[in-house]
Amino acid sequence: MVFLVIDEKDIYYLLPIIEALIRGYCFYYLIKPFMISTVTLKNKGMAMDIASLVMGKKRNLFYIGIVYFFIMLLLYLLPFYINIDMAYLIGSILSFFFISWFDQRNYRQKAFLVILFFSLNWLSTAMAEILYDNLYAFAENTNYMKSHPSMFFILYVSVCIVYLTLELLFTVIGSWQILKVYKNKSEDMGKKELIILMIPSLIGVIAYKIIQNYRIFYILKNGKNRGIYDIFIVIFYLIIILAIFAVIILYQDIKAKQEENQQTKFLSMQIENIKHHMEQVESLYQNIRSIKHDMTNHMLTLEKLYEGNKIEEAKAYQNNLKEAFNQITGEIESGNPVTNVILQEFKKEAEENGISFYTEFYYPSDFHINVFDLSVILHNALRNAIENTEKEKSKEISIVSYRRNNAYIIETCNSFFHDLQWDMESGLLLTSKDEKACHGYGLLNIRRVARKYHGDIDITLKNGEFCLCIMLMLE
Repeated sequence: MVFLVIDEKDIYYLLPIIEALIRGYCFYYLIKPFMISTVTLKNKGMAMDIASLVMGKKRNLFYIGIVYFFIMLLLYLLPFYINIDMAYLIGSILSFFFISWFDQRNYRQKAFLVILFFSLNWLSTAMAEILYDNLYAFAENTNYMKSHPSMFFILYVSVCIVYLTLELLFTVIGSWQILKVYKNKSEDMGKKELIILMIPSLIGVIAYKIIQNYRIFYILKNGKNRGIYDIFIVIFYLIIILAIFAVIILYQDIKAKQEENQQTKFLSMQIENIKHHMEQVESLYQNIRSIKHDMTNHMLTLEKLYEGNKIEEAKAYQNNLKEAFNQITGEIESGNPVTNVILQEFKKEAEENGISFYTEFYYPSDFHINVFDLSVILHNALRNAIENTEKEKSKEISIVSYRRNNAYIIETCNSFFHDLQWDMESGLLLTSKDEKACHGYGLLNIRRVARKYHGDIDITLKNGEFCLCIMLMLE
């Protein structure tokens, strides 16, 4: 029988391998929500299943943690000496390039995440190491250990387990808090934002190196550490981590305020559009009243033309009268003057841009759906459809509505031959517009109205066609 004998030397060499494994898991844990905050909808073949896309991306993400583990392990196992700082720097750079290859967007955010993890992990390791040193120093000076020297190996193994547990615990808790306060994970990061967010992390790294060198020098010179200084160092590291949290929270608050301002701006634009539609309806009624006022004269004229057997003149007069009436009222009849005006205006705009516009929309007058809410849906859906169709070679827009039991459904479809980014946090598409002042607010407003009526929206993308389905539940 062969017994496996493990001594302190084996534990000493095994410890960095376990640390690399812990760091690989923690790195995966931190970046995973950022990597899956968006998925790409490919505009080919069958409609894309968002859930399967996310699951596939999660499976691939696991390899990032494995790659990080092997990078750090390889740097540790190199046959030639490499400075630990240089090893971590190389590992971080390689990790940045790997996650950038995996998810080719928002590179500044990825740079921040790598630097953030670098700092958080070092600070967590430093705190775990200080607690490890003090725990070991306390235990080895107890009467029990002095009288049982054979137990020092067990003490060493136990304290190493405590050290690894604390390192994992500090890093995971820190990562969890960061993920909790960093809410807009799919939001692009600017250069200035990157610099501001990096400052606390970089301060933490520099402070760690300075304190660590002085601490090692002090222990080597005096043969022991000063417990009170170690307490202050741990408190200082915690303050740096809290500073990292504070800057992220401040950054998120600023972004939330900007988002709120943009939503207010967009809402005011929506209100102005609705006012314009109402004015158009008022103008429509005035024109109809004017035609009604003159209708008697028109009827008398037609009667005289038919009585005089002037059939051709009567038909021409009738056609002119019909054309004039269509110009005033529009050729679209949806069952409500407001929706008539909105559909007519968007049809006119679409045709001016060479877009084929087809509608079978009707207003459900027998149900309690506010026409203002429907106007919000129509305006946002059709505005997005026109903007996304203008640059396509094949230009088609359709809008239909129908009822299924107690569900009222509106479907807008338009030509679209590009891929799209799906925001997993909002459950909506990321804008493809260059100007992002009002990005995503149209769909957000549509979904808000749909949920007001206990419904929701659904989006499909397949074979060059983008379709938005809006469901409202009727009483």
